[in-house]
Amino acid sequence: MSKLTRREFIAVSSLTAGFAIAVQPISANVITTDSKGLIAGEVKIPVSDGTIPAYRAMPALGKNFPVILVVQEIFGVHAYIQDVCRRLAKLGYVAIAPEMFYRQGDVSKLSDIAQIRPIVSKVPDAQVMSDLDAAVTWAAKFSKGDSQKLGITGFCWGGRITWLYAAHNPKVKAGVAWYGRLVGESTELTPKHPIDIAQNLQVPILGLYGGKDTGIPLDTVEQMREKLKGCSMNSEIVVYPEAPHAFHADYRPSYRQTEAKDGWKRLQAWFKKNGVA
Repeated sequence: MSKLTRREFIAVSSLTAGFAIAVQPISANVITTDSKGLIAGEVKIPVSDGTIPAYRAMPALGKNFPVILVVQEIFGVHAYIQDVCRRLAKLGYVAIAPEMFYRQGDVSKLSDIAQIRPIVSKVPDAQVMSDLDAAVTWAAKFSKGDSQKLGITGFCWGGRITWLYAAHNPKVKAGVAWYGRLVGESTELTPKHPIDIAQNLQVPILGLYGGKDTGIPLDTVEQMREKLKGCSMNSEIVVYPEAPHAFHADYRPSYRQTEAKDGWKRLQAWFKKNGVA
């Protein structure tokens, strides 16, 4: 936890309107989803020690929308994550992406990933779980969300959190984890990793991974697949043999259109199949 006072905590700058500085220049493949028919923009989520910013997108008309938590990469809730929320809202969901690093620092203003990693390393899993709980409560109370139809998806750093939050919150109906790290050292801030909770997982998770991901060895993906055989839910892992890490990130050179589109179709089918619709 940071040493910010409550007043300082609330006053820190909010979400970036564009892309994180560290990911410049932006690829020509970037997808931009409009807000027509939606209510979309920054909101404030009450948490245990103040408020945190989040991006929320939802249909402008209707009620009792299924809720999907969208968990960021290490670059924060920047334009890409906000666009993912709008894509989901166009499908009829309340999509909400809380800024998970808010107390530790604003990573969107940093120019190098080497500056970002020390901030991310200070974020406790317990804080993340609590903040996501708060986002679910807020979505149900203020965004016409139906928390009985709750899903979660996350990318890279958020992919790991997707596995962990599904084990944390029994209300989650299904999750889709995009290339999230599966193994790691147990520390005070990160006591467990997805492979540690796999056998007791009660939520069906779809894991989407790249065969050419240099940061997530395929042997760890296979270890996770093997561990999942012992759990009672039908989770699934899909590996795209030629895809690198971050193959869904359309604003980066790692983007692979074919695999990204296939993964997005699988995400939609997974949520519908498992009651998040």
